[in-house]
Formats: sequence, C-alpha cells, structure tokens
Amino acid sequence: MAMRLILGSGSPRRRDLLAQLGVTPAEVRAPDIDETPQAGEGPRAYCIRMAAEKVAALAVSPGEAVLCADTTVAVGRRILGKPADADEAAAFLRLLSGRRHRVITAIALRTVQKTWQRDVVSTVRLKRLSADEIAAYLATGDWRGKAGGYAIQGPAAAFVPWMQGSFSGVVGLPLAETAALLQAAGVAVWRAA
Repeated sequence: MAMRLILGSGSPRRRDLLAQLGVTPAEVRAPDIDETPQAGEGPRAYCIRMAAEKVAALAVSPGEAVLCADTTVAVGRRILGKPADADEAAAFLRLLSGRRHRVITAIALRTVQKTWQRDVVSTVRLKRLSADEIAAYLATGDWRGKAGGYAIQGPAAAFVPWMQGSFSGVVGLPLAETAALLQAAGVAVWRAA
C-alpha cells in the first residue's frame, strides 16, 4: 500500500508542483515555527534548517510521509525573506535589479522510520529594473508572500533573462529531487510509460 502524503505547506504553488508529479496530498498541515535566521547563519544553512524544523514540527503516523520545504532568496550572505509590505518588496527588487542572486530550496520528507533531506541552489539574474517597472509589478500584488519579493512563474518572469538550475526549485519545490524522495519513502509518483 502506498504511503499517504501530508504536505507540510500552505503554499498553493507547492500543491500545483506536486500535481505535475501526479501527486495529490491526502492532507495539508502547515507547521508553525519561528523562521528567524540565527546570528551569522548563511542562506543555505538557514534554508536547510527551516525545512528540517518544519518537518520535525509536524506529527507523522504510520503509513504517512510528511513533506516540507523552504525557499530562500540570497544576495551574497543576505537572506531576503517574504517582504512585510510593498516598500520592503520594492527595496528587494531594487537590490536584485541587474544582478544575479541565488534561490535555495530545501526539502525534508519524514516517515515514522526515517527523514530524507535535499537542497537545490539555482542562480537567477534579473534585468535592470526601472522605477516604473517596479511600481507596475508591485501594483499586481504578486510579490506578497514571495521570498525576495517576486515569483518567477508570475508577471516577474518578464524580468528574468537568465537562470541556471531548477526552475521548479525557484518556484518552491525542485521536482526531480522531490520525486526521488517521495519514491524512496513509498509515495506513489506518476511516471510516463
């Protein structure tokens, strides 16, 4: 019998990405943890710790696999989380304008017996953004709840002339790595014949 998948995330993007693997979570349980970076903590270490703490915060029963993820945008050692308001989103976009940054997504999958973890680092370059482009993007509201203040799969796609790595990882769930972990845990994943 296949394991029941519990998605430890309220993100609709992560549900949509799982659907690309033919996987529908049996349940969604969003963990409530403190997401404050520790003093001196680098972006990758932070992201890995967040995924691990999220999956550890959720109960798992026999026959269940709990999947959690965290996505972090990093400029050097600076972590750009979800902006608190439009002003912070604008500041993030001005910082990212015309330069490369890293998007790290860490995933953690836990059953009663075992925990698996992976992380994927992608590099994204935004074009140089004008004040008008930033204002127009902010007016869409698409920045809300997005690490770094933008979503590559939304209107901000027009700002991304180049990326290297996992597109689905930048969106919020690296599918190749997620599929491998799900299969290792016994969660049924759709495969083409």
